[in-house]
Amino acid sequence: MLRLLLAALAALLLAACDLQMRDLKPGVSTAAEVSKAMGRHSFEWKEPDGSVTWEFPRGPAGVVTYMVVIGPDGILREIRQVLNDATFAKLQPGMSQDEVRKLIGRPGETMKFPNLQEDVWSWKYETGPNEQWNFHVHFNLADGKLKKTSRERTGTPP
Repeated sequence: MLRLLLAALAALLLAACDLQMRDLKPGVSTAAEVSKAMGRHSFEWKEPDGSVTWEFPRGPAGVVTYMVVIGPDGILREIRQVLNDATFAKLQPGMSQDEVRKLIGRPGETMKFPNLQEDVWSWKYETGPNEQWNFHVHFNLADGKLKKTSRERTGTPP
């Protein structure tokens, strides 16, 4: 019962953060305003042009991950929700785990399948109301390179 209550509270807090995110404006909002609205990012990549990309996963139970680009001047450049079919289509066999992480963020779940020689990363995402899916990236255990992707619909529509 306590776990359920804590999970509900965490979901409410994340929803409140995402509502505050609506006030953020590319070209205007500062990195400090992004942090105040969205909380602490889980990972950061430094880009060649001096900008940084911050990762804000809303998993494992959430169905969105935001990538936020902050320019070298400390001003917000863009916010993109990356758990979607358009971003998944950019994944190609042979990509490294770092390349996949940079594109779609931290997985909600990982599992190793020694008999298949696979390390599978999974994310929950939505394609519309009552359409929740699991997206899986299958990596070769030997070299850590992307072998294939797969997806499955979760639950049943009402």
